[in-house]
Amino acid sequence: MSGEVIIVTGPPGAGKTTVSRLLADTATAPTVHLETDLFYRSVRAGFVPPFLPEAHRQNEVVIEAIVASVAAYARGGYDVIVDGIVGPWFLPRFRTLADHGGPVVSYVVLRPDLSTTVSRAQQRVGDELKDLDAIRGLHDAFSELGDLEQYTIDTGGLDPNRTADRTRQLLATGSHRLT
Repeated sequence: MSGEVIIVTGPPGAGKTTVSRLLADTATAPTVHLETDLFYRSVRAGFVPPFLPEAHRQNEVVIEAIVASVAAYARGGYDVIVDGIVGPWFLPRFRTLADHGGPVVSYVVLRPDLSTTVSRAQQRVGDELKDLDAIRGLHDAFSELGDLEQYTIDTGGLDPNRTADRTRQLLATGSHRLT
């Protein structure tokens, strides 16, 4: 595989999609912006909101489909920006991409403070997640990352362009590589 994989994650309202679009739109290599929300929205009958405990099996299947798509694009020479809630619990699936000469996988966690997260998430339009308990729970899931703490960017005081610039700088140093 010759493409690079960049996972841009964090809680709802962190700026994942906006920043991922900025990164993809300014890329110099062939690049795919893969929005994981589209994979979840593709489940029609039997859909379970992914933040609920009973969605575990659905989430495993969706992540498997996402990783397979990422692998196909990377094999084809595309860099892939994975935009979505990819918590540490899903990283083993992505790490397997790098096994045996696979692509470099980088992990960037955009993480504003809780009040900024809630405010941004509630201002979104359409069918985006607005459930306060789910938003708080997902923010908590990204609050204490242990060994992965070094992969975070505090986006609370940054606009999307500054966040994208900071992300590019960190990716250029290689500091956010998982592999």
